Amino acid sequence: MAAFLYRMGRLAFRRRWTVALVWAAVLAAVGLAGMTAPEAEEEPFSMPGIESQEAFDLMEERFPGAAADGATARVVFVAPNGEKVTATENKEAVEAAIAELGDGTQVASTVDPYESGAVSEDGSTAYTTVTYKVDAAGLTDASRSHLDESLEHARDLGLTVEAGGDAMEDMGGPSGTAEAIGISVAAVVLLITFGSLAAAGLPLLTALIGVGISLFAITALAGPLGLADTTSTVAIMLGLAVGIDYALFIVSRYREERAKGRTAQEAVALATGTAGSAVVFAGLTVVIALAGLSVVGIPMLTEMGLGAAGAVVVGVLIALTLVPAFLGFWPNAILDRKDRKDRKDRKDRKARRAGGAPPETRKVNGGTRWASFVLRRPLPVLLAAVAGLGALALPMTDLQLGMPGDEAMSTETTQRRAYDALAEGFGPGFNGPLTVVVDARDADDPKAAAETVSGRVGGTEGVVSVSPAQFNESGDTAVFSVVPATAPTGQETKDLVNTIRDDRPGIESEAGASFEVTGTTAMNIDVSEKVQSALVPYLLVVVGLAVILLLVVFRSILVPLKAAAGFLLSVLASLGAVVVVFQQGHGADLLGVETTGPIMSLMPIFLVGIVFGLAMDYEVFLVSRMREAYVHGERPAQAVTSGFQHSARVVVAAALIMIAVFSGFIGDSDAMIKMIGFGLASAVLLDAFVVRMAIVPAVLALLGERAWWLPKWLDRILPRVDVEGEALTRPAGPEAEPAEKDLART
Repeated sequence: MAAFLYRMGRLAFRRRWTVALVWAAVLAAVGLAGMTAPEAEEEPFSMPGIESQEAFDLMEERFPGAAADGATARVVFVAPNGEKVTATENKEAVEAAIAELGDGTQVASTVDPYESGAVSEDGSTAYTTVTYKVDAAGLTDASRSHLDESLEHARDLGLTVEAGGDAMEDMGGPSGTAEAIGISVAAVVLLITFGSLAAAGLPLLTALIGVGISLFAITALAGPLGLADTTSTVAIMLGLAVGIDYALFIVSRYREERAKGRTAQEAVALATGTAGSAVVFAGLTVVIALAGLSVVGIPMLTEMGLGAAGAVVVGVLIALTLVPAFLGFWPNAILDRKDRKDRKDRKDRKARRAGGAPPETRKVNGGTRWASFVLRRPLPVLLAAVAGLGALALPMTDLQLGMPGDEAMSTETTQRRAYDALAEGFGPGFNGPLTVVVDARDADDPKAAAETVSGRVGGTEGVVSVSPAQFNESGDTAVFSVVPATAPTGQETKDLVNTIRDDRPGIESEAGASFEVTGTTAMNIDVSEKVQSALVPYLLVVVGLAVILLLVVFRSILVPLKAAAGFLLSVLASLGAVVVVFQQGHGADLLGVETTGPIMSLMPIFLVGIVFGLAMDYEVFLVSRMREAYVHGERPAQAVTSGFQHSARVVVAAALIMIAVFSGFIGDSDAMIKMIGFGLASAVLLDAFVVRMAIVPAVLALLGERAWWLPKWLDRILPRVDVEGEALTRPAGPEAEPAEKDLART
């Protein structure tokens, strides 16, 4: 592996114009495809294999066209100062507002609340549903403006008017603020790390090229594949983070080799062969973790995982080819002032004439000082780190999963105020009704069967009301709504759904027909349960594959197991932090989280996938330098110090960049993106600075030689990838080449 990448880096350096033009052509071609691609029609959320999805599919089959209805806006009217909306003046204002709402060019229908019974018992609140001829994405700016103006006119008449529904959704897409924040902080970190504008700018430039290619590719495929907006958002998030980090490691190793007196071409080749090997395997672990999300069986999660995995692959390819090419364009500008002054020219030339590399002394920097501290006190450091992460992970025991809706939005939004007004006027369960689908195709009397099911379900404790059953044209399938007494995300509502389903055998036997429970609330409950049941199999698949991969990389039994255990600690601690903020509300105000509640169902498993990949990134980058030093003859303790001497500063910089990129997404309006941004930022913080910087050296210090133990029989059958670059050991100099014997062995 190292020898192959060595040759690749040298070729990219020599053919830098060709490499740069190829990538420019790829960016142009993909960009053209993305800009000319038809606008994607986002497919509705689906979850195969759960009851609520099966019931929804049955509704689509028996009620053709019903699911294809256009966007809706549910407009809520609240009378002022304790008055009633049924009062003459207020009723006229409501009817005038409904008439104006119905005048929109894309409006299909409106409903009179006084005729449909959409008035609360106390008469304080009423609502109407505005249905459009097109879906939310097809609404024109004129239609949205007309809706907003109609609401304002109704408010001018003295009513409190709010609106929810998909017609109110912001279809503007990502604002770019998060990316701008991440790039700005990354630029500062890189500048401090390298002390050179060119060295700081190169990782940013190559990462932006990679993100551009990935984004355009996803845009081009969004139409044919029906990809969600979150697919591109997550791809940008990860592509930017790993793109910067992978280039950072190549550039850092290049500068290190140049400081030893090597020529630019030789330094590029060595950097690609050594740090590039770590990039390849780190990228593989991330791709395994992200692609592994497909085993969960959730289409949206699969799309997000594969889209992000594609962005990571692009980042790896750019780091191995375009970064060496750019180093060829600016071989000296990348160096800091000290190296550019080349104060040791004469000494280095003498060393090269003698056939050896310039003498290298171990630098005492922050990394070596920290490693020395841990090596002197490995057990206290290990116990303190594990105890701290364990304390952070404790809130995980209180984890509640759900799919928050408008109730999780800011109170400054009209959707949230509409939700609150409906809950106050009609009860907390009104915002999350259940939908019961009765399949009476085999019943002797379908109407009697539907009435039996409706009556039994309506008599269940916790049910406030049941709507009249609506039949399809064939008269063999009925649908009715069930309003719970509790909020959609409440545990009581979940218990109610389970109770109705548990009572199903007796109800179906009495009615002579079958039924299923669906609706947004039931769907959220089913999704949560499916995600929880899929988490353990997912962990087994992904962690198992990654442990095997690390076994090949490090040729050790204990190091991969330690890496997996450290990952579990960091991911549990980060999930605990998410629970503390987003569920329990501690510090929520600082992040702009106004309403706490259940953690988004897809969040834990997606966080696990991404964090595992990133955790293995730092493991490979840091421990590969230790392995390299150990293979080249250093004692285990010395190897740990060497790894920190060369990699600690770069790993810290990489972690800070990732934290900055992910933190930028905390300000996103999408609740899931906000939660993912916070979870990823906290996970990287804990994994990089606690697990990799404290637990890893402490464990390696305690294990000593045993850390690198591998049974001989296993050593013989494992492929040799030479990630530590043993085959590249050679004298420095412009004509130095890898020994043919070493190359053949790899």
